[in-house]
Amino acid sequence: MWSQIRTTGRGPEPARPNVLSRQLYGQAVTFPGSSPPGQHGDCPQFIPLMDSIRIARRGPGRPRARPGRAMADKAYPSAASRAYLRRRRVKAIIPVKEDQKAHRRSRGRAGGRPPAFDPSRYKARNTVERCFGKLKQFRAVATRYDKRERIYQGTVDIASIMIWLRDPVP
Repeated sequence: MWSQIRTTGRGPEPARPNVLSRQLYGQAVTFPGSSPPGQHGDCPQFIPLMDSIRIARRGPGRPRARPGRAMADKAYPSAASRAYLRRRRVKAIIPVKEDQKAHRRSRGRAGGRPPAFDPSRYKARNTVERCFGKLKQFRAVATRYDKRERIYQGTVDIASIMIWLRDPVP
């Protein structure tokens, strides 16, 4: 079952490819989705990525379009992302930024209840981070010289295949 979602990075490093982590085997695989240009934010890509998810069922039947839970880092705690996940009944495992916690505390009772967060499940996010580390060993992925998204996605796919062939997981 696809259980974790991690999209692109932020800050001075180049944009990361969209990745889903398969918790069953403890390996991360790239997910064909849109990755924003390096200078753009990542949060606007969250909802289109979630809309494009299709999880194959065992045996016949149409694929599921709703994962059990979505795991993201502190770049995605926006109210719109959380509301979208609530509407689709997807459990959000997203930590809250410190400034948002402080603002909620300063408002007192009017600040509302903090969103639920499961730290033990959030620790499993390191699978995705290790996948990014392996992908960044490929210079073309790390620097993103490719101008067009489909060319860059092809580069990420080839790097993923090379990682998978080098480190197969039973």
